[in-house]
Amino acid sequence: MEIREVESSDLMQLLKLYTQLHDNDMPVIDDNLERLWSDIISDTNHHIVAGFIKGKIITSCVIIIVPNLTNNQRPYALIENVITHEAYRNKGYATSILNFAREIAKIENCYKIMLLTGSKKENTLNFYEKAGYNRHDKTAFIQWL
Repeated sequence: MEIREVESSDLMQLLKLYTQLHDNDMPVIDDNLERLWSDIISDTNHHIVAGFIKGKIITSCVIIIVPNLTNNQRPYALIENVITHEAYRNKGYATSILNFAREIAKIENCYKIMLLTGSKKENTLNFYEKAGYNRHDKTAFIQWL
């Protein structure tokens, strides 16, 4: 599997993979979406990591670097949208992209990475723990808008 950050030309493949994430519909490609994609691709703190097999995106995650005034002004990172195509799950691909994302966080001198999951499935929670995350240090709260 080749792992790299996505490029502008990867949008359609990424959106198609995202249809397997929380049953998202395939969005209409319009000017608003194209502007959003351009903003994401040009944002140096927004990284979309993807794993490719034979040129096809099979797994992905987003890592956002957040500048910070605490912890010696070291940034922190947020992981979101972790997804692996149904046909490629349980083969270690998502772990590989999370490891790649961790290296981005290290290069950016982040002092921590935060990851939230809405899953209550024990195998999903165990997956994240095996990838180096813990569910004991912090309590997460979400306010939906």
